[in-house]
Amino acid sequence: MSPALDRPAQPAPAAVLQITGLQRSYGGVPVFSGVDLQLAAGEFVALLGESGVGKSTLLNCIAGLDDADAGQVLLAGAEVRRLPEPDRARLRREALGFVFQAFHLLPHLSVAENIALPLLLLGRPDPARVENLLTAVGLAGLGGRSPAQLSGGQLQRVALARALVHRPRLILADEPTGNLDPGTAERMLDLLLTQVRAEGAACLLVTHSVAAAARADRVLRLTATGIVPG
Repeated sequence: MSPALDRPAQPAPAAVLQITGLQRSYGGVPVFSGVDLQLAAGEFVALLGESGVGKSTLLNCIAGLDDADAGQVLLAGAEVRRLPEPDRARLRREALGFVFQAFHLLPHLSVAENIALPLLLLGRPDPARVENLLTAVGLAGLGGRSPAQLSGGQLQRVALARALVHRPRLILADEPTGNLDPGTAERMLDLLLTQVRAEGAACLLVTHSVAAAARADRVLRLTATGIVPG
């Protein structure tokens, strides 16, 4: 028997996210149905789709911020749709980093405080980690500013840093490079990929950017009747 055949089979990476038969409609009008998806630890996946097909809605259903009509979402082993809201909130705090398209920063907190918030909610303050991420997103020295003092591109980078600060198992990124110039966008994608590879996270990136999708391990497309190869 050859040496290659003598080696024990390597276990498949653990699934961080498993979606089966997910369906969502509004007012009786279907948005999407039959959505099946699995993301493994260390995997970076880009999700494309026409405007209005429900990409942001899908991310919200994964996070338990929106309720699907049918199907199953397993996040870090927990069945999101069956959890009461307090448990969903706890799961989001512990396992999820969400880069919202609209940023959703808290205006009464400084930039550094916004980034630090996930760590504080977990009882794990880490000022050095916050400062390192401020530097990584190109905002060193701006931690004391308020969100109102930043540009849209800077706000987007704060939102990315906040999503990564607590080293989540799953990163959901909704157009995280949409307000960035090409050079900055490339550096932010480098940061996302570094987090995925180094921390064994999984990332689902919703994007319209061909350049961003080209960095992914897999490219998928959301349609009204499910997910297909992109």
